[in-house]
Amino acid sequence: MSDDHDHGHDEHHEGEQEGRVTSPMQEFSMSQVTTGLLVFVVGLVVTFGIPLALA
Repeated sequence: MSDDHDHGHDEHHEGEQEGRVTSPMQEFSMSQVTTGLLVFVVGLVVTFGIPLALA
């Protein structure tokens, strides 16, 4: 069975800055937090509020 993966090109050196940053590492503003909370509340209202109001 042969190894189809090339492991030689994925070397990571400590201290190197990569172009891609994962979400938990990115900074965000309070307006982004407010927008997220607003979307969350609207989602809860649509998911639970409307069905409970119609029941």
